Amino acid sequence: MKTINRFLAIALLAALPASYSFAQTSPAAPKTSPATAKTSPAAAKTSPAPSTAKSPATTASSPAASTTTSATTSPATSASPAARTDVYHVHFTHAAPGKTAALADALKQPAPNAPMPGHSIMFRHQNGDSWDYCVIQHMGTKATVEIAATAPPAAAATRDASDWHTDTYVSGPSWADFAKAMGINEGAGKSAIYIVSVYRALPGHREQLDSSVSTVSPGDPEAGSVVMQHLDGAAWTFLGIARYATWEDFVKSETSSLADQAKNTGGWASLRDHSSYHTDTLADRIMP
Repeated sequence: MKTINRFLAIALLAALPASYSFAQTSPAAPKTSPATAKTSPAAAKTSPAPSTAKSPATTASSPAASTTTSATTSPATSASPAARTDVYHVHFTHAAPGKTAALADALKQPAPNAPMPGHSIMFRHQNGDSWDYCVIQHMGTKATVEIAATAPPAAAATRDASDWHTDTYVSGPSWADFAKAMGINEGAGKSAIYIVSVYRALPGHREQLDSSVSTVSPGDPEAGSVVMQHLDGAAWTFLGIARYATWEDFVKSETSSLADQAKNTGGWASLRDHSSYHTDTLADRIMP
């Protein structure tokens, strides 16, 4: 699940010494997904069409207008992946010009009505895709979207500092398993490097792609990883996050895969057999 440009890996080797509120309401015409997906009261759907689900952290109580998304457990198709029992909200956003720091500060503010307070993580782009921040919020075993009469102050600040964003609900492991994989409870966790990837499966290749991106090569120095599956929102099928304790470990992993890539075998080739689209982004963790 890591196909970062090899030249970048060599450059990184040379340069080794080198809570959240996704709460926001979209402005009238942000550069979000073309359509707005609404969560289903039944098991949440997966849809190849781009869409954007509104963030539940921005909502106020409005029983008449609420909908619910439930996680579905995906069968294990690789080396014992964690069961996807819980719902998470994934927020990718890009700062407006001159608003990078303001957006980060706004995103770090806890949502007043977060269903699982403190259960969130925030990544900052280093190299790769065009987003600036990715925030993942644990929702529990279901997510409810409600219409807010007025946006909370943090939501308004986030909206004003961002020029585009996407919101997607995914199914993933329990928070305990997610936190362990991401090193959230480790004292030196923030020194880690993360690879945040999204993948879109070829028609009929969902299970094969799931297995491919969930498999870690023997001997890979990866410290932890998680693969989460789209429920409702953007046009990708899987979100994968790999954690390396140090830049040295990341470069070692990339270097070890060069032989397979040269032979058009291994994970590099498997990804291209089962995915129609993917992006990989190097990131660091800035919350918690």
